[in-house]
Amino acid sequence: MLDQFGRNIDYLRIAVTDRCNFRCRYCMPTAGIPLMERKEILHYGEIADLVKKVMIPLGITKVRLTGGEPLIRKDIVRLVERLSDIPDLSLTTNGSLLEELALPLKEAGLRRVNVSLDSLDQERFSSLTRGGELKKVLRGIEKALEAGLEPLKINVVLIPGVNEEEWKAFARLTLEKRVHVRFIEFMPLGDPKYYADRSFLPLSEIQGKMDKFFGLEEGAVSGNGPAKIFKIPGALGTIGFIDPMSHAFCASCNRLRLTADGKLKPCLMHPDEVDLKTPFREGASPSELQELVKRVLAKKPIGYPETVDQARSMSQIGG
Repeated sequence: MLDQFGRNIDYLRIAVTDRCNFRCRYCMPTAGIPLMERKEILHYGEIADLVKKVMIPLGITKVRLTGGEPLIRKDIVRLVERLSDIPDLSLTTNGSLLEELALPLKEAGLRRVNVSLDSLDQERFSSLTRGGELKKVLRGIEKALEAGLEPLKINVVLIPGVNEEEWKAFARLTLEKRVHVRFIEFMPLGDPKYYADRSFLPLSEIQGKMDKFFGLEEGAVSGNGPAKIFKIPGALGTIGFIDPMSHAFCASCNRLRLTADGKLKPCLMHPDEVDLKTPFREGASPSELQELVKRVLAKKPIGYPETVDQARSMSQIGG
C-alpha cells in the first residue's frame, strides 16, 4: 500500500484501550484524562474484522497492540488468538501484568513484546509512574524471555534532569540478558507542561558518552524500525537510538494508527483522522471501508507539523 510519497505502508498500530494502570508523568496530566465510554471502544470482533477484511487485503503485514496499557483490557489473550495468523504480531506494554500473561500471550500467538521502562531505580520509577512497582516489571521481563517473546525490546524515554544518567545501567542490561534497549528522545506529547518545564536532550550526546565508555560496534535486531542499532562487544543484546526530534524519520514512516474508538490516524503528531467505527457499525462493506483507509493514506504527511497535535494524549492514540 503506497502513499503519495511512495512509502510502503504495511504497519498498523492498534490502541485497544485508552486506560492505563500507571500515570506516567510525561504521558498523563496529574488529573488524568477523560476516559471513553465502553460503547465507544471497538470490540474485539470489530478489531479483528477491520484488520483481516480491510487492512490486510490492502497490504498491512505488521500489527502492534498498544494502549493505554493493553494488558489491562479484559481477555486480551482472546484478541491475540483472533489475530494470531498475522506474520508479525507484537505488543507494547508497561510490563506490570506481563509476569502473569507472558506465557498465555505467547501460546495464543503473540510473536514479540516491547516493554516501556524509564528507570531501574525503584524510587524514581515509582515517582515517574506515580506508584508503579519496578520489581514486578522486571519479573515480567524475565517471564517474557522464558516464554520466547523475542526479540524483547525495552523502550527508555530519556528525560532531561530526571533519568538521563541511567543510560549506563540500561546499557549494562544488554550484557547479561537477551534484551534490546532502545533509548528514545523525549517528545512533546502527553502532558505539555511536563515537557515545557524541561530542556531538550539530543540522543547524540548519550550515544557519544556510551561509545566512549563501552566502545560500541554495529548491531542488528529484527523489527528495529527507525532505531540505529549498536551493541557492546560480547553483549547478548543490543542498544538502539530513536531520535525523532533531532532526526525525524518521517521520510521512511510505514505506519498507520487505529485509536481505541475506531479512528484511523495517518500520523502520530497530526490531528487528521478518519472514523472507521461508525460506518463499520452501520454496515459498510470492506471495499467501502478500504476507500476510507485510502482517504487517510492521502492525508499522510511527509513530515511533522510545526505545531504538535494535543487533541489526544499518547494513551488515546496508541504509542
